[in-house]
Amino acid sequence: MTVSAATDRRRVRVRIDSTGRGVGFRAFLYHLARSLELAGFAYRDARGVVIEIEGDTSAVSHFLQRLDHEAPPRAAIERVDTEELTLAGETAFRIVGSSHLADGAGPGEPVVPTSLVAPDIATCDACLSELVDPRNHRYRYPFINCSDCGPRFTIVRSTPWQRARTTMAGFAMCERCQREFDDPLDRRFHAQPNACPACGPTARLLDRRGRTIDPGAARDAVRAAAHALRAGAILAIKGIGGYHLACRADDAQSVATLRARKNRAEKPFAVMVADVAAARRLAWVDDTEAALLSGRERPIVLARRRAAARLASSVAPGHRDLGLMLPYSPLTHLLLADTGLPLVMTSANAPGEPMLIRDADALARLAIMADLFLVHDREIASRADDSVVRAVTMPDGRQPLMIRRARGYAPASLPLPVPAHPAVVAVGGHTRNTFTLAAGERAWVGHHVGDLETVEAWQSFREGIAHLGRLCAVEPSTIAHDPHPEYLSSRHGAGQPAARRAVVQHHHAHFAATLAEHGEMGQAIGIVFDGHGHGEDGAVWGGEILCGDVSEVARVGHLWPVRMPGGTDAILAPWRMACAWLKELQDGIPAIPHALRGSVSGEDWRDAVELAQAGLRSPMTTSVGRLLDAISALCGVCPEASYEGQAAIELEMVADEHERSAYSMPVARKRGQLVLDARALVRAVVHDLESGVPVPAIAARAHRGLAVAAVRAAAEVAGRRGITTVALSGGVFQNVLLLERTTALLAQEGLRWLVPRRLPPNDGGLSYGQAVVAAARAEG
Repeated sequence: MTVSAATDRRRVRVRIDSTGRGVGFRAFLYHLARSLELAGFAYRDARGVVIEIEGDTSAVSHFLQRLDHEAPPRAAIERVDTEELTLAGETAFRIVGSSHLADGAGPGEPVVPTSLVAPDIATCDACLSELVDPRNHRYRYPFINCSDCGPRFTIVRSTPWQRARTTMAGFAMCERCQREFDDPLDRRFHAQPNACPACGPTARLLDRRGRTIDPGAARDAVRAAAHALRAGAILAIKGIGGYHLACRADDAQSVATLRARKNRAEKPFAVMVADVAAARRLAWVDDTEAALLSGRERPIVLARRRAAARLASSVAPGHRDLGLMLPYSPLTHLLLADTGLPLVMTSANAPGEPMLIRDADALARLAIMADLFLVHDREIASRADDSVVRAVTMPDGRQPLMIRRARGYAPASLPLPVPAHPAVVAVGGHTRNTFTLAAGERAWVGHHVGDLETVEAWQSFREGIAHLGRLCAVEPSTIAHDPHPEYLSSRHGAGQPAARRAVVQHHHAHFAATLAEHGEMGQAIGIVFDGHGHGEDGAVWGGEILCGDVSEVARVGHLWPVRMPGGTDAILAPWRMACAWLKELQDGIPAIPHALRGSVSGEDWRDAVELAQAGLRSPMTTSVGRLLDAISALCGVCPEASYEGQAAIELEMVADEHERSAYSMPVARKRGQLVLDARALVRAVVHDLESGVPVPAIAARAHRGLAVAAVRAAAEVAGRRGITTVALSGGVFQNVLLLERTTALLAQEGLRWLVPRRLPPNDGGLSYGQAVVAAARAEG
């Protein structure tokens, strides 16, 4: 097209590729166009938004500049293309229907959507102001929302993003709400969950039998629930993405009761507080952590607990850190304000089961855990557990580290460094499971499913994959999965025709996920440390030095292998790994270490040694996670665990952060592989324990020694192969002490380091890596 001869006026078409829907973007465009006296129209399609804008040349230029700088953050603009058009003589700007769903595709070319639906968004300041204003007709309304906030992913049943396709379909808007919804100048323009007390969902307080409790003098269900919490009750709360259990976090008896009823002996509970100031009374919260706490995603943030924090010690036993979160829905804002207390807020499900989202299931399963139920009549379409992050100090400053990516983040898409043609579904691992759908240049990592240990988790996994496929309007033709024969996710993949399967080794998937997140397509070195993954030799890998790219990888080094007595039994019995490492240092039956006497019987100890000697139910393992378990047990920190990773986590928690010494861990070459020989490290741990060196110093020296050895191995590979990029991944790198030291040493070596930013280093990022590898191999 040619530019009009009327040089003082201009018309352009703007194509915006974005990944957020339902975030007030078209209302923003309307306001911006009207403020600049521009004419034209805007509509949404599968890729984002198309705009035709006409007016004064300088005003059009201002529009384009402000579009880039002032768009709502959740709009997630990734690309803006402009095309000059001839003037059409329009005099007004309007929003038109989203009917051009194939716009931008060539003839016969499939449209891969990038614009689906936004993750759930925490209540905005404008809605909070209305929530606490007695003069506002939405005063204390637990479901207040607008175009800038509220439920999105958890209420949508299908796309496009329209009320009729959400769980709000059964709530017809009243005349007042409809006017807001239809007015482009209103904050609630096209806010699909828009509602008020006259037409929207309602909250109720129920007893264990599901009978409604009259709130009486409390006047509403939330006030009555808050009164019960203050009195020590355990409350089941239907949230945005599932049910939670709550109690007073400052009351030891309430926390003990919740632990007993939920059968959760030691794993930490998250604590919800009213605001950042309240968080800072309980923990040392720096600016990075404060920004994470108060961000629109509202994750749980791990921060260092204050010694004088007025909380029950049983909230996070054995931990220096607290998992803190701020209210993210109107209902939780009201509850925190009405109680005036920090509250334990934990997902209301039995161990190994997914979050409960259906009212009947919650009443049936939680009656033995909760005294009361605070519920509402808006259905939940998709589960969304709470996200978890922590801040770490990297060579480039304080940065967030994702531990669990769920509510607030999922299912926002990530770019693919290589297009997925054909489309891929990747099914992740067995623990911390997520799944990923990849098509074209985008990948959608689904919500956190958890461990695939139960029928309920398996059903949630399959339903989640199907639901994400419907939202993306993509039918994948390739399924990528882990090679482990016992993973339920792998069995799901192995049931497909061989031509449709891509088997991706566990640690290659970790490695590829980090590379792909940073758009890295070249050769790199990988340091992948985790608890377990099926190795190409049938052993349990977990301390791997890799070299390759997103398509292919070679194992060039690993941790010294030892037996894993009892197989998976050793995961929850760290003393077994202590036994295995001691056995590696000497012949015969090693003596039970002093710190384990009283925790392990002589008979059990001998049985473990005999299993290791005979190789019965004792696979070889190179797992760094199991090495840290062993050191934790040797130090008497955690001989027995109630959840995977507990021993290693508690070892990190006791480590002296001011200790600067490091144990030696030689890096030798054996059969063409670099071997990180941890025998010397374990021997040093035993020596220092016998010499009376404090456990915090020993824990720190072990972490630092492991970091030194890993970097030494990476530097040797880099020197031999001329590679300067090192990618870190695997669940062990959730350990801040190890991650910070390793990246600092890599920087000192002059090596470029990459760590996961938008995805967890643990198995929560595995499916994305599987999808990347499958796409790269298909292209190659």
